[in-house]
Amino acid sequence: MTENREHLPDPHLLYEDHPDHPGWKRWGFRDATRYNAFLGEMLVRLDEGTARVRMTPERQHSNLGNAVHGGTLLGFIDVALFAASRAFGLIEAGTAVTLDLNTHFIGAGRVGEPLEAQVELLRETGRLLFLRGLLVQAEDVICEFSGTIRKPSRG
Repeated sequence: MTENREHLPDPHLLYEDHPDHPGWKRWGFRDATRYNAFLGEMLVRLDEGTARVRMTPERQHSNLGNAVHGGTLLGFIDVALFAASRAFGLIEAGTAVTLDLNTHFIGAGRVGEPLEAQVELLRETGRLLFLRGLLVQAEDVICEFSGTIRKPSRG
């Protein structure tokens, strides 16, 4: 159910081996004017049924307390659900949509340190993906989340 299936390259999304991080894929939109570019470079890999998606927050992602802004965390989690779904081999194109996203913030994210969404697939149906995960930074849990994605329609 969570095997990494090989697919033809998507004209809109980048999903390729990262030259500087062996074992990781570079993931994102090819169009740098889309929202995802604001979050910075995304790395993704599949480890024993868990998709790991990383970004490194910068000053532009911070609030006045110099912690990672909650909106950045929510945006990253939403994007990570799609990166994870791609890593699982379940979706390719960008026309899938988030139906719901539930979060519980536990701690504050730090600027300049890798932030990782660890995502697992709970269930796949014909049209839906049910996912959950943790947002971690080093040994600290920042947030726990769950979400549902509606897969793109075929054709």
